[in-house]
Amino acid sequence: MSDNKYASLALLCFGGSLALSGLFYNLYRKKREEVLKLKVSCHLSLLVKSLHPKQISYVAVEGIVLPDGEMLTSHYVPTCYGVIQKSIVQQNKKVFNKITSTWVPKMKNLQETLKTVPFSLAANSDYDTRVSVLVESPLTATGLSLELVHSRLRFKDYFGHLLNMEKPWWLEEKEEMLKVGSTLTGFGELVLDSNHVLRLQPPKDGNTYMLILSDYWSYLKQQESSIMLYKFLTAVFVMTAGLSSLCFLIGSAMRPEVTGLIRMA
Repeated sequence: MSDNKYASLALLCFGGSLALSGLFYNLYRKKREEVLKLKVSCHLSLLVKSLHPKQISYVAVEGIVLPDGEMLTSHYVPTCYGVIQKSIVQQNKKVFNKITSTWVPKMKNLQETLKTVPFSLAANSDYDTRVSVLVESPLTATGLSLELVHSRLRFKDYFGHLLNMEKPWWLEEKEEMLKVGSTLTGFGELVLDSNHVLRLQPPKDGNTYMLILSDYWSYLKQQESSIMLYKFLTAVFVMTAGLSSLCFLIGSAMRPEVTGLIRMA
């Protein structure tokens, strides 16, 4: 391999390492800034009333989920109530592939329903509803994972489907809910409307609208863990870039001496 090829390879490694280190540093800095934004005062009602206009472009709101009217009742757990309900009936089976002579898993949702009712976030103490925040468009938010409240497998006929080149299959019933009384943290735009109702809605400034089934501080701890990961990756790639540069410089300095020794021999 010629000197130009060695130099090109070293420069490529060096440039790639710098690019990756820069990428991870930007991700780290962006994540850090995002966490700093979320550390907002908890006195939401008084704070919003004092602003002109009466809104906060991006804020974290933590509270207990309470319905604004009727609740949704679980189909399988009579004492379980929620404000968002997702029911799925999924078919699971294995079909024989004649080309590869293997059994291929196949899943299909036979039925899927999603229901929601209006709900608010109330104060964390004693279900205090005097100050609450109405959650707008919850199904458009990211990050919301519902709680599994029911799961059951129903096995079907083994031999009948085996004759059709299908291994035993079953139906899986699942029900997930955002239960009443759950602690939820919402990240979005907070406004006080003309009826003096606090509303949490998708932000207009491009920030992400999120609903997290967790308290505020637990979410921040997860974000701090992500920051540490970005920080570590940034350090790794900066070290890689430095080593690549050092190896290139050492190789460039030693190559004329090695060439001279070879010629003398």
